[in-house]
Amino acid sequence: MRKHSLMAVAGISVSVLALAACGSNSTASGGSSAPAAKPKVGVILPDSASSARWETNDRGFLKAAFDAAGVDSDIQNANGDVAKFQSIADQMINEKVNVLLIVNLDSASGAAVQTKAKAAGIPTVDYDRLTLGGSASYYVSFDNVAVGTAIGTGLVKCLGDQGHKTGAVIELDGSPTDNNATLFKQGYNKAITDAGYTVAAEQAVPGWDNVKGGTIFEQLFSAHKDIVGVASANDGLGGAAEAILAKNGVAGRILVTGQDATDEGLQRVLEGTQCLTVYKAIKKEADAASAIAIALAKKDTAAADALATGSVDDSTVAGRSVKSVLLIPAPIYAANVKDVVADGFTSAAKLCTTAALKAACTKYGVS
Repeated sequence: MRKHSLMAVAGISVSVLALAACGSNSTASGGSSAPAAKPKVGVILPDSASSARWETNDRGFLKAAFDAAGVDSDIQNANGDVAKFQSIADQMINEKVNVLLIVNLDSASGAAVQTKAKAAGIPTVDYDRLTLGGSASYYVSFDNVAVGTAIGTGLVKCLGDQGHKTGAVIELDGSPTDNNATLFKQGYNKAITDAGYTVAAEQAVPGWDNVKGGTIFEQLFSAHKDIVGVASANDGLGGAAEAILAKNGVAGRILVTGQDATDEGLQRVLEGTQCLTVYKAIKKEADAASAIAIALAKKDTAAADALATGSVDDSTVAGRSVKSVLLIPAPIYAANVKDVVADGFTSAAKLCTTAALKAACTKYGVS
């Protein structure tokens, strides 16, 4: 997938509010008629196990934006089940939602849903993950190669700080059916190998399943105990790897990575067992996606096009380019965990929960 351009996000929230204005209906004789039915957006989130973000952050941010714009919403979670994902989509399409915003579980099932929606005249928006071979009109996400690059350059920095100028690492990749995982790996693999480190072993984790991730990592680590670091594709997998390293008495000496800035990931960064996490300002992503969905629900394609000033090519379909908004991620080390708290994404109360973490929070100004 080739990225053409990035979009600045200043003003997205203002755009959401601007789209909230609705005129009243009137009859030809000047009297008031019954108000028209509110436009409605259907949202399908992928799961609640791979990352806490979907239920903890995305659901609330999306609903708040739709409510503020006077747009009804139906937000459901597929809980990692493709059949349930398709069933939810069928229900929403049959109910004739005005727009369908999805986070696919895999491109094949996502594309099938989008084909049904298109046949019903319902526009679709890919949220966070591009559906390869799909027919979404718009795509809103982060620059996912940049997320992976931040993971890789962060690990290289931490290894250098530990005195490891060379050495081997294990790459614990995300789900093989998630295009984002492919892009993350592209970014961190290049950063790691360009810096002169070798990859001792790598394996994808089906469905981003953290339990499977721990099992896979334990097998890899048993065969490659001389590694100096682990490039884990998100905080959940980073935690799974760290647990195995702790069991072997080397947590903190062999560092893991992650992304999503989960509370657990941030705590490990403060404790010194995770090199870094990557913060993706999910509210900005949700605001950008909801602004486009609101415009489409109100049949204002011009407004949606104005918001999506970038484009991304679908590597599986010649000539397919999707109008896009791509946001910029931020690497988070112990020294700038406080920035995530200052942004309102989490709180010191959630992070500084033990004596050791309270000491680290004091040291790094987390309050």
